[in-house]
Amino acid sequence: MSEDKDRRDSIQMSMKGCRTNNGFVQNEDIPEQDPDSRDTPQPNAVSIPAPEEPQLKVVRPYAGMPKEVLFQFSGQARYRVPREILFWLTVVSVFLLIGATIAIIIISPKCLDWWQAGPMYQIYPRSFKDSDKDGNGDLKGIQEKLDYIAALNIKTIWITSFYKSPLKDFRYAVEDFKEIDPIFGTMKDFENLVAAVHDKGLKLIIDFIPNHTSDKHPWFQSSRTRSGKYTDYYIWHNCTHANGVTTPPNNWLSVYGNSSWQFDEERKQCYFHQFLKEQPDLNFRNPAVQEEIKEIIKFWLSKGVDGFSFDAVKFLLEAKDLRNEIQVNTSQIPDTVTRYSELYHDFTTTQVGMHDLVRDFRQTMNQFSREPGRYRFMGTEVSAESIERTMVYYGLSFIQEADFPFNKYLATLDTLSGHTVYEAITSWMENMPEGKWPNWMIGGPETSRLTSRVGSEYVNAMNMLLFTLPGTPITYYGEEIGMGDISITNLNERYDTNALLSKSPMQWDNSSNAGFTEANHTWLPTNSDYHTVNVDVQKTQPSSALRLYQDLSLLHARELLLSRGWFCLLRDDNHSVVYTRELDGIDKVFLVVLNFGESSTVLNLQETISDVPTKLRIRLSTNPASKGSEVDTRALFLEKGEGLILEHRMKTLLHHQEAFRDKCFISNRACYSSVLDLLYSSC
Repeated sequence: MSEDKDRRDSIQMSMKGCRTNNGFVQNEDIPEQDPDSRDTPQPNAVSIPAPEEPQLKVVRPYAGMPKEVLFQFSGQARYRVPREILFWLTVVSVFLLIGATIAIIIISPKCLDWWQAGPMYQIYPRSFKDSDKDGNGDLKGIQEKLDYIAALNIKTIWITSFYKSPLKDFRYAVEDFKEIDPIFGTMKDFENLVAAVHDKGLKLIIDFIPNHTSDKHPWFQSSRTRSGKYTDYYIWHNCTHANGVTTPPNNWLSVYGNSSWQFDEERKQCYFHQFLKEQPDLNFRNPAVQEEIKEIIKFWLSKGVDGFSFDAVKFLLEAKDLRNEIQVNTSQIPDTVTRYSELYHDFTTTQVGMHDLVRDFRQTMNQFSREPGRYRFMGTEVSAESIERTMVYYGLSFIQEADFPFNKYLATLDTLSGHTVYEAITSWMENMPEGKWPNWMIGGPETSRLTSRVGSEYVNAMNMLLFTLPGTPITYYGEEIGMGDISITNLNERYDTNALLSKSPMQWDNSSNAGFTEANHTWLPTNSDYHTVNVDVQKTQPSSALRLYQDLSLLHARELLLSRGWFCLLRDDNHSVVYTRELDGIDKVFLVVLNFGESSTVLNLQETISDVPTKLRIRLSTNPASKGSEVDTRALFLEKGEGLILEHRMKTLLHHQEAFRDKCFISNRACYSSVLDLLYSSC
């Protein structure tokens, strides 16, 4: 104890003025002395010789040492140098981290958006599921089946028209664009559906028909009486009407046949309708009409919908001068020209300025796309357009329009063969603008179902095609189980019977009404095959269309080759289509072989790809018993409607080989680094 005391005393005496600051007590001020008085003896002063200064090298650092001593030690090289090294290492690391982050951002390809990352599922709401036992499907019914939809690995639900409307043209004659038709429920039901869809991590898009309204719409009723701004909301022209016979302004025809002009007794003029007379066309040359449509778009986006399918947009504008359209058969007597197909529609479709309207819709939607993850999708329906005109809907590199026009080339095939499927694929891929995103659908509410068009034996092969082509697969409800058209023709509905056959109730189980409703009747009869073709039965069958559909959608979600890779279309003949999916940085390749012929076939794949191995493993097959087995590529046997996804390794990918470069396509270029486990674009 005494030694420690002596040591502390020694250090204290060594400090100037015999005072130290221990960190707790403030030093007292020491009066300054006059420099001239330092040599003058002071009264009563005792001269004490200063002790010898101790050497710091014998002093060890200890806890609680005063800062003056601590500073002496901290300045020594052995303490200062490591500190400076650590500081500069930290600075360099921060800059390296920032640089690496910037580099990754620069080289990374654009992430796939939600409408690109997974399949869409199109629902005709009146036929999907009835929740209130009135025989009609409704919005609550869709909400009840969200778990089923999610189990299909669907990413986006697409609901066709549910707006308030009379029973005309499948509810595409809208009476109020901001109301739910009571047959489907209430606005609260819709809001609940949107919330439930988003809770499942899914997205929701809806149909929108801007070209026309119902003749019961308040706008039209006001226009008939020339009331204020609504006077020119529709297309009116003078015409002759005498003795019940109308002489129209020109020879323009309705899509459904006969003149597209209808005389109105109240206004004493004819109004223009491209579809039914109960569907008058809006006048989009009136800026007020354009603003009305934009307000409707904003209304539904504010409700939380994630996008729209814009229907019939090619009809938005007509020529101003009312010139007669040219007859297909110029020798035909003009008065006998009554069918839509008998005229060239150069003055009533795809007019100059129409795409400007669609781009304005896009700009309106972009106002709601600013939040991360809330991009609003825009698709356009472009039936019966040429491939060149269809591609214009993608927009230009510097002008955004639709994310994609809906591709119905496969959905309109009435006969299948390797050639027809090959042509449907190449017509889209070869004409699509660079960097745009493709999509594929094999059915829809306006076309006959695949099973009824080409036969049930091709359902699995077509679904395999759908999920292995590049782009977004789109499934019409029931295609995952192979539903077909109904065959009953005596229907008590005010519709074209042929257009109803693909809208029969969804077949959920083998109970009464196929599990669609508990009512005593359904708005359309169920298909007679619902006892075997239904969801519940196919869930338990390993070889069912539903089980294969789930396997395909899961493979599509997990494999970069299918979501981002190159597509090389290698071969077609009367029977088969052969193509690969591959991605730079991954030596694994998927080789897809599909037989769309009317009989079995044998292929020698080595004639097409010289370095393909003799034995290939089956990753997925329309015949589940063969999954995981191997096939001989020199003599590959395929049954009618059979499809295989073969997997193998390839050092030099086909899109790098000169012989295949003109047969390979890609939408969003990307390469994979297995070392860093990331995608990059500078390949």
